[in-house]
Amino acid sequence: MPNRTAALVDAFRNAYQAAPSGAVRAPGRVNLIGEHTDYNHGFCLPMAIQRDVRICWRRRDDDRVRVVSMEQQGVVEFALTTPIPHATDKASRWADYVKGCAQVLQDAGVNLKGCDLAITGDVPLGSGLSSSAALEVASMLAFLAAAGASLSNEEIAKLSQKAENTYVGTNCGILDQLSSACATEGQAMLMDCRTLRLTPAPLPSGVSVVIADTGKRRGLVDSAYNERRNQCEAGAKALGVLHLRDVTMHGLWQAVARGRLDATAKRRCEHVVAEDGRTIAAFACLRAGDAVAFGELMDQSHADLRDKFEVTCAELDGMVAIARALPGCLGSRMTGAGFGGCTVSLVRDEAVAAFVPELEKRYRAEFPTMTPAVYVTRAAAGAGALAL
Repeated sequence: MPNRTAALVDAFRNAYQAAPSGAVRAPGRVNLIGEHTDYNHGFCLPMAIQRDVRICWRRRDDDRVRVVSMEQQGVVEFALTTPIPHATDKASRWADYVKGCAQVLQDAGVNLKGCDLAITGDVPLGSGLSSSAALEVASMLAFLAAAGASLSNEEIAKLSQKAENTYVGTNCGILDQLSSACATEGQAMLMDCRTLRLTPAPLPSGVSVVIADTGKRRGLVDSAYNERRNQCEAGAKALGVLHLRDVTMHGLWQAVARGRLDATAKRRCEHVVAEDGRTIAAFACLRAGDAVAFGELMDQSHADLRDKFEVTCAELDGMVAIARALPGCLGSRMTGAGFGGCTVSLVRDEAVAAFVPELEKRYRAEFPTMTPAVYVTRAAAGAGALAL
């Protein structure tokens, strides 16, 4: 039994004086390219990472749910009523992701049972690696297991997104939850966010994916994330479509020439339309094994996110610039919603051993108040049961 799982079982026993009945896991994800396209019904290219949220569960004989976390203090307890009340204090707000999953499952007609849950996670919080989606998907699996019920992983992803949209209050797209629930080990996935179709593609041989956490944190609910989404929706409306996925660059420029978009809306829409094209091209690069061209598309994506979508920050821009100056780096970009969090870089295998410590060293020198973390990851499997 892996050390993290063994420690979680011990935490469960200590909290509830009983052994768990089962365990589940759901990974975080890194988006290689295709940012702020998911809620515009566009294309993304994510892969699951080797960091996850794990939950041990045990069914109860009443309608109570008790939740403990190895990373948080105290026990959160609530009844499976409708509606389930939100946290009233900041220290317990993390459990709203769990409560939201219980709420939407009940709203969907699932007959939930009371249960005891113990949670641990090593996906960095607020880093752009989908810690919240991993918690949601794992919570869904735990609630379903305790109730003796099941849903498809795609339906679990949809309900997890609904929990974050309607209960937590972040108007996110489907990218994070679908990646966590449905990823394929060893593969990146072209995700069509309209049809939810996933098409796998292997990473080119001879390169590694390196994630660099800037140490800069942001909360999506409190950031400009919802503002950007509203701007995209307003832009689509001005262009006469439901979603920016249906806009061509030629059509966008024609609309600008006719005065239908102001300068800010033009920049936001240009990024989304171009990013969809870059993502499809990047998928073709993976299929062709062209890592150099893939890296160039990553660079273009970051530039647009910085200049047109304006969701980077000094720390993200600094980490990308440092990475691109190091030998063996083929491309680098911010990943996630932005405003802080992580970058992702494509690095030649022979350069990785020197790249990782040098990137961290130079970043610390430029941003001495930040605590970065740099690590290499492989494409992990999606969510599922965990052996005890």
